[in-house]
Amino acid sequence: MTRHASFPKRMLPLTVMAVALLLAAVPALAAPPQYTNSLILQRADAHIYKHTDGYYYFTASVPEYDRIILRRATSIQGLASAQETVIWRKHASGEMGAHIWAPEIHFIGGKWYIYFAAGASNDIWRIRMYALESSSANPLTGSWTEKGRISTGLDSFSLDATTVEHNGQRYMLWAQSNPDSNVYIAKMSSPITLAGAAVLLTKPEYSWEIQGYRVNEGPAVIKKNGKIFVTYSASKTDDRYCLGLLTASASSDLLHPASWTKSTVPVLASNVNTSQYGPGHNSFTVSEDGQSDLLVYHARNYKTISGDPLYDPNRHTRVQKIYWNADGTPNFGIPLADGVTPFRFKSYNKPTYVIRHWEFRGKLEENVTNLADSQFRLVPGLAASGAVSLESANYPGYYLRHKNFEVWVEKSDGSTSFKNDASFYRRTGLADSGGLSFESYNYPGRYLRHSNFLLYVQAVSTATDSADATFITD
Repeated sequence: MTRHASFPKRMLPLTVMAVALLLAAVPALAAPPQYTNSLILQRADAHIYKHTDGYYYFTASVPEYDRIILRRATSIQGLASAQETVIWRKHASGEMGAHIWAPEIHFIGGKWYIYFAAGASNDIWRIRMYALESSSANPLTGSWTEKGRISTGLDSFSLDATTVEHNGQRYMLWAQSNPDSNVYIAKMSSPITLAGAAVLLTKPEYSWEIQGYRVNEGPAVIKKNGKIFVTYSASKTDDRYCLGLLTASASSDLLHPASWTKSTVPVLASNVNTSQYGPGHNSFTVSEDGQSDLLVYHARNYKTISGDPLYDPNRHTRVQKIYWNADGTPNFGIPLADGVTPFRFKSYNKPTYVIRHWEFRGKLEENVTNLADSQFRLVPGLAASGAVSLESANYPGYYLRHKNFEVWVEKSDGSTSFKNDASFYRRTGLADSGGLSFESYNYPGRYLRHSNFLLYVQAVSTATDSADATFITD
């Protein structure tokens, strides 16, 4: 078994470090986690597992489809520069000899398991699911044992195995051709053995699921708010690739098809404004403080592909925070632009309301389901490095700025006046040191605040004014 570290360490962009310094400038403020995308280049079908030993474990498909790799780090951002270890290579001949795809790492019953798909050396499209096992504490340095093929009862193209435990029962979910690529679920009697018949969860039926190919694949599971959510990927692996969503009650029979409802529209799709195309094959993890659920997925930062997209190497691993709608469902937003991930800013005195833009006017609103309208990146100030500017997540290059003291989201024209109007000094919250306030760069003493749910830059003189000008980073 050969191991090597192949990827060079990458340094965070200077803008990220600059923003980190700005965040640290207000010690009382505990900002939510922030990450830099793309997290890891040329790593598709990414899977991140947070273990009880304090490490995040990462695996993914490599462009050569010839090996299984692992990284680990104590932070998600640390995975970007972590050394990469090859823990297994494809066979020289026969089964598991080609197309090593979509590994996932799980810790079950005191042992590590990696599920993956592979073709045969003499039939590269004979894709089936397999498992590796390790009893070592550190799966990067321990030995791995091949546990053979995972039998589903149907001998056809199968891939993307994942597993979840629910109410004392372990389940496997995977994709298999019959004849379309469908997603199935079955009980497990061991980490590598299915018990009972496979149950169909979803098949490609909507127009967005049949672009290029008729595909549902790559299931991933997250449990929250008394519900079980299964994301899956649909269509060809070019810019039409996207995520769908299944939902079931946590108290329902997961093997009963009627327990599940299916979204009629994709929940994450390509975005021209952010230049992210074909987002898909995701996994879920949690932030370092355990407070935020995170979506891990891959995407390309260009649309046009020469040749078969399966062999285009530039599907990059990305990560972003999941927000939760008032009805308890996940809101994935849009695939965010390259660079630091954005925040939401909640009103201090109207805590269910957040800053958002509506027809480019800045305002407060609650239950914002068009998530990206309410997300802004804190970037170094356009007018001064000691200030900050708030860049729109869904309109990169557009910033919150004041105009006649009204706050709008507008595209930077590069002028000095725009830079000044779009720059703010970040201050400890005027009403609460656990929050933050934004003082105008070019009008000292005036702060970003809400009045009748619209945003203005105004002077602050009363306790109500201070509360209106205080926000909580989310």
